Amino acid sequence: MLNKSMLQNMLFVLPSLLIYGVFLLVPLLFSIWASFTAWDGTSWPVFIGIQNFVRMFSDATFWTSIANNALLLLFYTLCPIVIGLALCSFLNDTRHHVERSMLRILFFLPYIMPMAVLGVVWRWLYNPAFGPIDQLLRAVGQPQLAVAWLGDFNWALPAVGFVATWYFFGFCLVLFMAGLQRMDPSLLEAAELDGSSRRQKFMRITLPALKPEIRVALLLTVIAGIKSFDLVYVMTHGGPGTSTLVTNIYMYQQGFDLRHFGYASAVAIIGMVMVFILNGFIHLALRERR
Repeated sequence: MLNKSMLQNMLFVLPSLLIYGVFLLVPLLFSIWASFTAWDGTSWPVFIGIQNFVRMFSDATFWTSIANNALLLLFYTLCPIVIGLALCSFLNDTRHHVERSMLRILFFLPYIMPMAVLGVVWRWLYNPAFGPIDQLLRAVGQPQLAVAWLGDFNWALPAVGFVATWYFFGFCLVLFMAGLQRMDPSLLEAAELDGSSRRQKFMRITLPALKPEIRVALLLTVIAGIKSFDLVYVMTHGGPGTSTLVTNIYMYQQGFDLRHFGYASAVAIIGMVMVFILNGFIHLALRERR
């Protein structure tokens, strides 16, 4: 089919290109243009140059949201990958195939649920009055550990981050298990015959072999961490105070609550630039060397 003329080939690509342009490219270009304007969403935008960016970089609340995003990346990226690798190694050593399949399905189940739904469920679990977590702590004689998880300035962000880790580690686990299936089992058998310990086999054979899967997991979880909105919004709305405020929540507040759409567009553009920079760094750090 692709051996036809260039014009005929473009006719097949055109429908997808139109959908991509209308729903992604045009809004993106409009957001870039709006970031250089003062616009309340109703009147005609007024071009103000880079004033939105100057204001943003001098805004302490914006830097707080950046710091919260950086901390959440630990829960969105580092923790799921580490837990996924550890469980992957454990399940790979499990000889019983039914048990391994059941555990893999069980760990993957949270990932098939919308994050907003999980946020509602976990907000109920964290409830200090009737939530099962605090009720259990009181029942086992540890009432001092029962806190208002989502209302505490110190615990709100880790509480939200824990849910993100629980959501993503099953995805990382399944991805790494798929990577192990393409490995030559004779490598591990030869290492075992040579007297290598489980740790040595994992560090010197399994981990390097999973490098492509680790890169995919890093890319997807980093993007999810920077774009985090639904889980945080459902669970805390960015509170208490600004303890869980992330860039997308800040953008939403500036745009839809305060009607500063030009400034909100500038925040969105910076978020997009952050995604490109981190993804580029991951590609360079984990690229295949020939």
